[in-house]
Amino acid sequence: MGGIVFADLRDKSGILQVVTQPDAFPEAAEACQRLHSEWVIRVEGTLRKRKDPNPRIPTGEVELAVEKLQVLNPVAGLLPFLPADDTVPREETRLRHRTLDLRRSFMSSNLRLRHAVMKAIRGFLEQQDFLEVETPCLTSSTPEGSRDFLVPSRLQPGAFYALAQSPQLLKQMLMVSGVDRYYQIARCFRDEDFRADRQPEFTQLDMEMAFMDSEAIMHLAEDLMTQIFQQVQGVELPRPFKRLKYADALDRYGSDKPDLRYGLCLYDVTEAVRGTSFRVFAGAIAEGGIVKALRLPTGSRISNSRVKPKGDVAGVASRAGAAGLVYMRHEAGGKIDAAKPVQEGLTEDQRAAVLSTCSSEPGDLLIFAAGSTAVVNAALDKVRQYLAAELKEIPADSHAITWITDWPMFEVSEEQGRLQAMHHPFTAPNGEDLELGKSIADSRALAFDMVYNGSEIGGGSLRNYTPQMQLRVFEAIGISQEEAQDKFGFLLDALSSGAPPHGGIAFGIDRLVMLLAGANTIRDVIAFPKSTQGQDLLMGSPGPVSPSQLQDLKLQLRSSPQTESAAA
Repeated sequence: MGGIVFADLRDKSGILQVVTQPDAFPEAAEACQRLHSEWVIRVEGTLRKRKDPNPRIPTGEVELAVEKLQVLNPVAGLLPFLPADDTVPREETRLRHRTLDLRRSFMSSNLRLRHAVMKAIRGFLEQQDFLEVETPCLTSSTPEGSRDFLVPSRLQPGAFYALAQSPQLLKQMLMVSGVDRYYQIARCFRDEDFRADRQPEFTQLDMEMAFMDSEAIMHLAEDLMTQIFQQVQGVELPRPFKRLKYADALDRYGSDKPDLRYGLCLYDVTEAVRGTSFRVFAGAIAEGGIVKALRLPTGSRISNSRVKPKGDVAGVASRAGAAGLVYMRHEAGGKIDAAKPVQEGLTEDQRAAVLSTCSSEPGDLLIFAAGSTAVVNAALDKVRQYLAAELKEIPADSHAITWITDWPMFEVSEEQGRLQAMHHPFTAPNGEDLELGKSIADSRALAFDMVYNGSEIGGGSLRNYTPQMQLRVFEAIGISQEEAQDKFGFLLDALSSGAPPHGGIAFGIDRLVMLLAGANTIRDVIAFPKSTQGQDLLMGSPGPVSPSQLQDLKLQLRSSPQTESAAA
């Protein structure tokens, strides 16, 4: 502008406008005219008030009048994208050029937010007399529920380490060792399929405490989370946190991690419609399934066509496994408006029972799903979330943290057809249930999950601290005493040497920071994440290794059937 050059100077703290003074400092002005985006420079000058303040940036009241300018490193060639662009590049491009992507203000602020969360965690736990202890990443392979990443040993040919899925067993060893309050911000590794909130390596806050019951652990965890939100977000969380039993969470919301920022509850109307001639409901009940309804106040906001098979709401349920949805509108005088088969298939008493069960009022829309309990809950949970977002039912800047308690000890594995631990096999059963004569398989677990705005951010439990109880749990999931001794002999020996009662909790750091940042994926709060295919596009891993490395490890690679087929 008239020989004066304006530029935005950026560092980790933000942006500052610099302006040249050609008459007073011609060399600096000439150097500034040669600059291009993302060049690295050193600049000196006088900070002064701007004549045209920019209220959109924190430094908008001032500018730097350039007196000296030195180019430290120009950019060679064209960049794949510019951090200042409003258009976000494709994720593959972002991950391949991650150093450039991290210069974007959103990403740099996410890294600072992550740092602030870590700082708040360490500050709180040190005040509570916790000891930070590092546990190894190279451990032995144990059946903890997920696939291990295996690392071959060069010095022990044919033997393998496993990258730690969690410090679970090691932190229990620390309790036996006399470290009564342990924590670690731990790197964990699981060879699982990928999704938006999952990575092969992730970070969790791991805590374990001796001589503390569930109430004490949950209270301390609430104190920790309250301090994180207050220090990092300036948010005062209401105390105590809400609590919801596992069975009630599934019954009311269809999920064990419900978002309680809004209502839209579910109602089991199976008994209300039992004996109906409406085939969809009758067939589900005959096969041992259920019928549930989601009540939407002011139901006129959703048209019938949106709930019918080709509608968007029905599509949400279909993708969750439901065969379809059924609707019913509550009209004045207890009348209903529904499709003809529903009208004719329900008696007057059954209609009244449905409206009563759902606490329905005139103007409400009832959306039904019928089938197996798992499918109905999953479908209506997704519909509930979809409608809450679609109808703007979620209050802005709201925070709902809930404890989910009274978990079952086990669930039936669909793949193996036998019991598996709901949390992990080191969780203790509820002593009250055992005293009533219930088997371990039918007992509740002394476990508790923390849910924030519909996402699980932490899970904890009391542990089995006697070898006898641990063996009973192993037996329930099909691990014999011989296998238990082979895989977990060190744990059983430790529990036999005078282990104190203990328990703990772990929080997913990546997921918590993602939620606090308002990001859509944990990859946006991790400096160098893997892609959805598990690849590190920046450094090119996983990749091949040299024949000499394989020879050192006494390993030989064989072609897979797919590779041989392609070669043929």
